[in-house]
Formats: sequence, structure tokens, C-alpha cells
Amino acid sequence: MKKAPLFSFRYFFYDFIRLTGWPLLLFFRPKKIYVSSEAKTGFKGGFILMANHNSMKDPFYLICCLFRRRHHFVTTNEVCSTKWKRFLFKTCFLCIEINRESFSMSSFKEITSNLEKGNMVSMFPEGHINVEQEELNQFKGGIVMMAFKANVPIRPVYLEKRKHWYSRLRLYVGKEFDVKEYLNGRGLNTNTVKEVAKELQNKEKELEILCSKGQKRA
Repeated sequence: MKKAPLFSFRYFFYDFIRLTGWPLLLFFRPKKIYVSSEAKTGFKGGFILMANHNSMKDPFYLICCLFRRRHHFVTTNEVCSTKWKRFLFKTCFLCIEINRESFSMSSFKEITSNLEKGNMVSMFPEGHINVEQEELNQFKGGIVMMAFKANVPIRPVYLEKRKHWYSRLRLYVGKEFDVKEYLNGRGLNTNTVKEVAKELQNKEKELEILCSKGQKRA
């Protein structure tokens, strides 16, 4: 599996912002809670980070929780509505722009190319906070196809919603999910994509339950 380069001019702005902002970690005190000991491994090389969506601050929270890896966030074209915003999000935050209404092959290739280069691509399947279940399942199906094409695992995580501005940042982390290993020789078709998307939904639900139990103990 390929590893992303430690330094590249392409990442200059992103790394500068990330490194100068590290003192914020002292305030947020990010904590990762793993579903098992196996979930602590597998953070090297290319993979898809699949997270829930609570607020517009979620990308920032994910960066804090997984500070050592560069995040290539998948975002909709509405976010990059102007030239300035496109420069800001694509250059400074490594965002990959997609069209929700018509997902293009060029966007698919850009995402899989990043994965094949050993980069971590971070996605919010909800896309936005309020989303229809059918739309959510379709996007998860897209994640399945990207992981299959790039031959990388999917890592489900769950961000706990912060109750107060001073609340500690907590990220619940599931075991990496290998699509090809799960299919065990079966190819991708409409039925298997739906099957894997359903399995990912179960993994996400598992993390949500773990999060709710943690909140009750707190």
C-alpha cells in the first residue's frame, strides 16, 4: 500500500495552517474511543474515513482528532461557489469538489487517484445535516465503489456532538472495513453494493450506540 509523501509543496498551505493551529488541541483535548483493540490499527496508507455529520465544524473536529494525517475532504460544489472559496477549500484544506446532483467520472477519478497515492479521503455520507435516507444510501454506495476501485479499506468513525463550548472532543473509531475481503471474490453489482452499504450502516449504528452509552456514563 502506498504512503502519502511527508512533504510536498502541494500541501504547504494545509500543513502550515495545521501546524500553527496545534495549540487548539490543548483546548479541545481530543480523545479517540475504539470499539476494539483491532480498531487501533490500520491508519496507514490510503483509506476512506466515513464520518457522521453534526455541524459545519465537523471537518475541523476530524482534523483535531486525527491530527497526524492529512484530510482530503469531499465537499459539494455549493461550498466552492466562488473563485476565492474554491482556492481556499481546495488549496488550503485539500477539498475534492463534487456535484451532488450529477456525480461526474472526473470526481470519481480524483478521489480514487488520491486513495491510490496513499492519501486519506474523509467523507460525510450525509453530505449535509438533514438528508433523506435514500440519498444517504446512494452516497454510501458511491463510497463502496470508490473503495473497491482503489483497493483501500473504509474506516467508520462517529463524532460525539459537543454539548458545551468547553466539552471535550470525542471520536468513536470502528475497525477498518475491507470491501473486497467482505465480498470474498464476488464482484460489484447493484445487489452487492446495496449489501455492503447496509453493512456500513450497521457499523455506523454500532458506533452511535457506543457513543450513547458513553454519554450516559458521563
